[in-house]
Amino acid sequence: MRILALDIGQARVGIAVSDPGERVASPVCVLPASEVLGNAKPFRRVLEDWEPELLLCGLPYTMAGEEGPQAARIRAVAQKISAACGLPCEFADERLSSREAKRSLREKGLSEREMRGKIDMIAASLFLQAWLDARREREE
Repeated sequence: MRILALDIGQARVGIAVSDPGERVASPVCVLPASEVLGNAKPFRRVLEDWEPELLLCGLPYTMAGEEGPQAARIRAVAQKISAACGLPCEFADERLSSREAKRSLREKGLSEREMRGKIDMIAASLFLQAWLDARREREE
């Protein structure tokens, strides 16, 4: 089953996808949040290209492990996206994924400006990979 991960922000949504065997997460793209929420053509094209069977949306948790202040908004947005594209939706802990994505891009020598469009999709691939790994560990 292919899984599409969404790192939902106020302005942008980072998108990553798993391989059909659910082993590897790869960054795909970043789209304006309005296009994803509005089920616009660029987002529909992503859905057509990858044919996911599940949406995995990052949910911001506090360091204490509780849902952060943005979690309710993210849940509502994720449910709208899920309903619009007819796919089930699950949630994953996205704690520190953006910070880790930034660190990774900085190590590759990218400037803050060059990073801007990439952080969200890298973050989505990081929490998707963690979710895939945890799920595989539970099944073993």
